[in-house]
Amino acid sequence: MRTPPNLSWPAIAVLAVVALALIYFDQGGGGRDAPSSREPSSPASSERQGNDARPASASSHARDNEAGNFDYYSLVLSWSPTHCDSPEGQDDESQCAPRGGRRYAFILHGLWPQYERGYPEECPTRTRPYVSQNVIDDMFDVMPSKRLIIHEYRKHGTCSGLTPEVYYQTARRIFDSVTIPQRFRDPPAEQYMSPADVVRAFVEANPNLRPDMFGVACRGPGTRFREVRICFSKTGSPRSCGPNEDQRQLCRSSRMHVPPVR
Repeated sequence: MRTPPNLSWPAIAVLAVVALALIYFDQGGGGRDAPSSREPSSPASSERQGNDARPASASSHARDNEAGNFDYYSLVLSWSPTHCDSPEGQDDESQCAPRGGRRYAFILHGLWPQYERGYPEECPTRTRPYVSQNVIDDMFDVMPSKRLIIHEYRKHGTCSGLTPEVYYQTARRIFDSVTIPQRFRDPPAEQYMSPADVVRAFVEANPNLRPDMFGVACRGPGTRFREVRICFSKTGSPRSCGPNEDQRQLCRSSRMHVPPVR
């Protein structure tokens, strides 16, 4: 092979590398997105958003984030005293310092669509996922935060395939089907217990529920009791939980601090 006029061998080598790279990318060999990792859902109030939040983008997976395409619900009951003792709770007047003086024990944190493994979130919708003031007013007695109600529909409710009205009617119906154990209704003093103790109390108060339908979460200094998750079918019947509620991931401690209602 003869060297073309005015081109040195190093210049030819560079041109050859560029040409090969262009062929590789043109055939789809590069630029492919890697699957994204997903962290466990967290009900931290710092993640709460208002009605002006931007709409979510669609997932790159065929099934992920497709509204209405999920396997079961996780009903999440948050222990309000733990939240109100946190830095986030200091700014949450509606739940932690209500003007009417009401004190909250368990609140309905949300109703989360779940896959058998993993979960969808912020699913695209045909219309703007707007939560009306009427819906907010109807839920405020069990979800005492406007921002939480809006956030929960945007992040989780959109994946149910239901409108905000029907989603929160469903959440209310499932929430009302659960009897809160007496020891958690208005405890005046702190308690210490294991996740198994919490599950046992709920099963005793709800004979239709089994231990494998629960997950109990704890967090932070002193291993504080955070929330109870109870699993239901898409039609609202109790069912066993999936790996999302694996107790070893939610709380491994055998002793949790349960702050009193204040």
